[in-house]
Amino acid sequence: MSNIKDAFANGKAFIAFITCGDPDIETTKKAVKEMVRNGADLIELGIPFSDPTAEGPVIQAADVRALKNGITTDKIFDMVREIRKDIKVPIVFMTYANVVFSYDSDKFISICRDIGINGLILPDVPFEEKDEFDPICRKYGLDLISLIAPTSEDRISMIAKEAKGFVYIVSSLGVTGTRTEITTDIGSMVKLVRKSTDIPCAVGFGISKPEQAAKMADLSDGVIVGSAIIKIVAEEGRDSISHIGEYVKSMKDAIRDI
Repeated sequence: MSNIKDAFANGKAFIAFITCGDPDIETTKKAVKEMVRNGADLIELGIPFSDPTAEGPVIQAADVRALKNGITTDKIFDMVREIRKDIKVPIVFMTYANVVFSYDSDKFISICRDIGINGLILPDVPFEEKDEFDPICRKYGLDLISLIAPTSEDRISMIAKEAKGFVYIVSSLGVTGTRTEITTDIGSMVKLVRKSTDIPCAVGFGISKPEQAAKMADLSDGVIVGSAIIKIVAEEGRDSISHIGEYVKSMKDAIRDI
């Protein structure tokens, strides 16, 4: 089984996010396989939640559609068991504390280990409260991924020192979603992180175009793209697979030789 660091072993990493169960679980399965086939180095699977506070309208709408269509955590676990037969790249879950807590944190994280999940991203758990989940993640060999935002400032070094897997650098204030321009000084954030750790840094929130991906990859170790992929799913539904593949290929190609 691959480790998260393997995603960064061959140049800049392309990390692709998708909401599980939108429009249905079969489409998610096909989309994950297509994204890996077209160069995704790590897959971030979103477990839908009724109140996703870090998400913009695109991913919020995907969560609503998936929940309406009857998606459950157990169905997502079953899907991962199936795709793990073919997919070898690292996979992490992105969800909210309540999803893990209400399932039973120990049980949820132990199942993650058993089905081949490498890490967990919980955007509503601040660094100061991570001890509710981090010891359980360590117990089962999962990386609890730390997020660093432009407002983290003097906390960046502290967060980076304890980071596992990769450091998720939030490019912009606010929620997820595509942006025409990213104005945050990502370079200085990455420098601060690298003073404290040699764990890779990947930039997410707002990246949707190949030229943005290239610019962010030049400053960091990889890029994370979610809303732009979810938009394709929203527009094309079950017919989105080839479109997702083309999009992922264009983004991976943009960062390949940086």
